[in-house]
Amino acid sequence: MGKNISKAVIKRLPRYYRYLGVLEEAGVERISSGELSRQMQVTASQIRQDLNNFGGFGQQGYGYNVRYLREEIAKILGLDHINNMIVVGAGHLGQALANYAKFERNSFHVIGIFDINKDIIGQKVRGIEIMSVEALPEFLHSHDVEIAALTLPKENAREMTDVLVKNGIHAIWNFAHTDLNLIVPDDVAVQNVHLSESLMRLSYNLKSLQEKNA
Repeated sequence: MGKNISKAVIKRLPRYYRYLGVLEEAGVERISSGELSRQMQVTASQIRQDLNNFGGFGQQGYGYNVRYLREEIAKILGLDHINNMIVVGAGHLGQALANYAKFERNSFHVIGIFDINKDIIGQKVRGIEIMSVEALPEFLHSHDVEIAALTLPKENAREMTDVLVKNGIHAIWNFAHTDLNLIVPDDVAVQNVHLSESLMRLSYNLKSLQEKNA
């Protein structure tokens, strides 16, 4: 892309992609930045600025071709090819992620699930057998895996991150209650997901609404 894109812009791109998918499914062929603005609660100016970071994609007097724009955003997000993914930690959250069929619609394919619990090793989730973490290095070397979803307890996450990085993983979707950014090399991308923090923000918004309506 040739330039640094702000985190705020990157955060909005999946929203554009998702909403354009809704429009495409509804048979909408084109949309103006103003119409998109009203639907997404983002200013038309912001939408144009965001998309101009990548070339614009719109035509004056016409707006945006929905399918074309969605395809271009898919390329920007790396969704124009299959992203193979593994899940490390086959507890309730790990199995829920592996069961989430919509990942495949967005080009993310779970091809391996790993755990240390001998009681569940050998069981299947959506047809994928849960394997021992001891088999993880060999699996990574024999399969094209780009992303690892880490759903382990905090005390195991850092050790497992070392294993993943040493065996070629360059993207970690981290659900463990610890930030991994400081312990991975610069060529490894980490997205930390703290579910409790999201719930706390929701709680704050609920409290604000209740105080406003009191």
